[in-house]
Amino acid sequence: MNPLTNRKIFLIISLLLLTLNSIRIIWITYHKTPDHPHAKDGVIDFQNWKFTNYHLITLDGEWEFYPNQFLTPSSFDKRAKAVNHFITVPEKSQNSVDKRSPYGYGTYRLQVLLPKSKEKLYGVQIQRIASAFDIYISGKLIGGSGKPAKYPNQYKPESLPFSTFFQTEANTMEIIIHVANYDYHSGGIIKPIKFGTAQAINHETNSLKNLEVMTFIILLLHCVYAFILYIIGNRKTELVYFSLVLISSMFATLLDDSKLLLHWLPINYEWSIKLNYIPYIYINLFALLFIKQVLFNSKQVLLSRWILILFCVLSIVLLVSPFPYTFYIGRITLKLSYIPYIYTIVLIWKSIRNGKRDAIYLLLSVISMVNSTVWGAIKGKWLELTYYPFDIIIAVILFACYLFRLHLHIAKQNERQAIELKRVDKIKDEFLANAAHELRNPLHGIINIAETILTSGSFSIKDKEHLQLLVMIGRRMSYTLNDILDITRLKEPNVQLQKQRVHVQTITNGVVDMLQFMTQRKPITFKVVIPESFPYVFADENRLIQILFNLLHNAVKYSDEGTITVTASRKNHMAVIHITDTGRGMDNRTLQKIFLPYEQENTDTNSGIGGIGLGLSICKQLIELHGGSIHVESTPGKGSIFSFTLPIAKNTDHKKGESEVATTIHSPSDTLKPLGDLKSETPKFSPLEEEGDNKQRIILVDDDPINLQILTKMLSSEFYISTANSGKEALTLLHQREWDLIISDVMMPNMSGYELTRHIRKQYSISELPILLLTARNESEDIHTAFLSGANDYVIKPAESLELKSRVRALTNLRTSIKKHLQIEAAWLQAQIQPHFLFNTLNTIASLSEIDTKRMIHLLNEFGNYLQRSFDGKNTETTIPLADELDLIRSYLYIEKERFGDRINVDWDLEENNSLMIPPMAIQTLVENAIHHGILKRTQGGNVRIQLINHDAFFKVTIADDGIGMEKWKADKILNNHLSTSGVGLANTNHRLIKAYGQGLDITSIPDKGTTVSFCVPKTQP
Repeated sequence: MNPLTNRKIFLIISLLLLTLNSIRIIWITYHKTPDHPHAKDGVIDFQNWKFTNYHLITLDGEWEFYPNQFLTPSSFDKRAKAVNHFITVPEKSQNSVDKRSPYGYGTYRLQVLLPKSKEKLYGVQIQRIASAFDIYISGKLIGGSGKPAKYPNQYKPESLPFSTFFQTEANTMEIIIHVANYDYHSGGIIKPIKFGTAQAINHETNSLKNLEVMTFIILLLHCVYAFILYIIGNRKTELVYFSLVLISSMFATLLDDSKLLLHWLPINYEWSIKLNYIPYIYINLFALLFIKQVLFNSKQVLLSRWILILFCVLSIVLLVSPFPYTFYIGRITLKLSYIPYIYTIVLIWKSIRNGKRDAIYLLLSVISMVNSTVWGAIKGKWLELTYYPFDIIIAVILFACYLFRLHLHIAKQNERQAIELKRVDKIKDEFLANAAHELRNPLHGIINIAETILTSGSFSIKDKEHLQLLVMIGRRMSYTLNDILDITRLKEPNVQLQKQRVHVQTITNGVVDMLQFMTQRKPITFKVVIPESFPYVFADENRLIQILFNLLHNAVKYSDEGTITVTASRKNHMAVIHITDTGRGMDNRTLQKIFLPYEQENTDTNSGIGGIGLGLSICKQLIELHGGSIHVESTPGKGSIFSFTLPIAKNTDHKKGESEVATTIHSPSDTLKPLGDLKSETPKFSPLEEEGDNKQRIILVDDDPINLQILTKMLSSEFYISTANSGKEALTLLHQREWDLIISDVMMPNMSGYELTRHIRKQYSISELPILLLTARNESEDIHTAFLSGANDYVIKPAESLELKSRVRALTNLRTSIKKHLQIEAAWLQAQIQPHFLFNTLNTIASLSEIDTKRMIHLLNEFGNYLQRSFDGKNTETTIPLADELDLIRSYLYIEKERFGDRINVDWDLEENNSLMIPPMAIQTLVENAIHHGILKRTQGGNVRIQLINHDAFFKVTIADDGIGMEKWKADKILNNHLSTSGVGLANTNHRLIKAYGQGLDITSIPDKGTTVSFCVPKTQP
């Protein structure tokens, strides 16, 4: 902005002075006392004067004066006129002919000739008589100010205006005034004495007081708003100086013509005189400080410091100096006060010339104050002027205008900066979003490579820990990138929510299952206490999952151990969800900013937690988009409670009574445990199931009947469909027959899809029974949790028919192919005959041909039967009759007894059942293991007991030997080594039994005592 030229500045100042003085002259003209008779030789003649109720006239002129004596009205009757002395009133400094001293005492006398009229009420207004007086009118004492006396120790000065009223019937009125002064530099009647009707006296007195009070209020209001701005703003020092200028001006106003402050407060004469000077000193000082503060720094205006010091010293000296010196010090101070004015004008002028155009308001304000000061000096020395407040009011208004302009400039600057910040913030968000997109692919590549190396390589424990840490850090960074993308999307104005009826308990259980894999082995227990009958909320399912995930993940992050509890309640038309943890808690300072983006608790204990503080901010924005709110209560060291609200869906159906509460506890070592009253409905089967046996069987699991109906319609043309409304129903269906695929929703009450998958994986491997999960979100944590729980694949809801059918076909075809391959592999394994067993058997036959032909023929028959059973085509089937298995065992045992003789003793305890079906070679494998790895390890051999017991619901098969036995850890290792390809062993048999019946072998072994292996065959088989 171009600076103002000197010419323009002069022009503006000239216009201001012209305006100010024009208004003042108009004011003076309006209040000018009309021309009237003056006193001459102690007499003033008003006989022909018409008094009004609005104007006063002065009693100026020649008064009789009698120095050094107090005369009463009766004294004048005895005196001759030759002794009269006359003095001009009002008196100026030593204006008597004989240049008398201003100190002493005396009597003033004036005779007033009044117009002829009925009895009338008159009044007298005395502005200033130094320094004490009594007034007599028509011989009566009617008042005064202070106490006049002949001696200084007896008199009491006072500096207050005085007005009085009186009635008279005479046409002549005598005024006698006793005056004494021993302090003030000018004595006697200093200001004009005004005379008029009582109504005119009241009118002028009240007008003057009202004008002063109005000025005081204007100054006070400006002071108040300046103080308020200081309190609520940035505590700017210039506002303090501006307020002090106003306060000083208020004191000057209250000490002006009416001297209102002296009427309100008991201030003695000495201090009333001193206080007359102080406000004007401080107006200059604080105005200079204000200018210095807003326009310059301290180094630029060193001279102002000396000026401030000078006037501070003068004000202190004035306050503490003896009273006789007060007038001289005050006069010097007032004359020196023009120096700050001149210096301030020079400073402001330079500032304007340097480009600060708004400083013109300050210059005009100071000019207005100088104008008021000059007229004040004129009023005191040459002219008798009435009170005029407008110069100081205009000065204050100009000060305020500068502040408003400054504020407006700052506001505009802030607006520009806000626009710039928004632009920069948008650029930042775009950069973060682009960076997040660019970082995701390489980050996922790093995570995948690390996981591949971790699962495929053989490393030391320390190396594995390092790789696991690398994967964990990578996933944490992946969550951070997702948060950055979310916070960027939420800033867009067109964020859309796919709101629908959502079951809070279902979503909560699913999210808790997701977080089970993220507790980093912390001893943390999740507890979900939400009524199953809790009403549905109207929300976006994906966003609700995100909200709960972020809040629960935050609770896990800031908890080292303890319990995280999720509860829900209803308040009017809103659902209130509470998440309570027993973690570290937060202090009040952290609580104030916890929901702000990029804010975290900055403490030593939390320095290693990580993250960039976006999760809770995202939660708050998402909740508010739903029409809810969130707040937190926390106690350091005890934990936090996050509570948020969501609108309840209309026409909510309740599945149970309000008193029924489903409580689900998730601990680090346990899986999901429903503790509430879980009732299972009868599983629903497709009516097409009985039409043939070529279609593959699928279980659909979802708590929403509509979803089940839609999925059934999609798949029923190609597959047999059975439906279940809960995970518990699905587990019930699972044991009723053989299935080819499980399709389950992730978010279900009591048992989520993740938990159902983990239950199924205890019995079936990924290849034996594929599981397809339906998830509402395509987020990495959802997918990661799905695969960790044991799912083969996932589909994002709502599922497209073509995609769903393609994935289902791929999984069912894969399962069928693996099933056939396993059957062929099992048959091949079952058909294996160890070479040494074959050679030894043939050698035994050859030996018997020379010793015992009959035994040889019997052995050949049994050996042939053994080979026939081993290569039987039935071995590719899942189960065979028990009788066929026992025939194979008898042939095998006969051959082994011929080889080892009395070292093998077999005890049979069978309750045979011709209808019992068992997996091929399930018992033969156990018998062979008992002989070769049990009793034959002893030199003397041992006994093998084969037992089949009929129980109510199952048959129990037991193979016991008294061989060498084994340690428990070795037995566990054998059962878990089902991938071994060394033959048909215990692990393979155990695996096939689990697949067929849901439970495998039970091994009890004691070293040097023997081993007992048993399994159960249900009477009702799938």
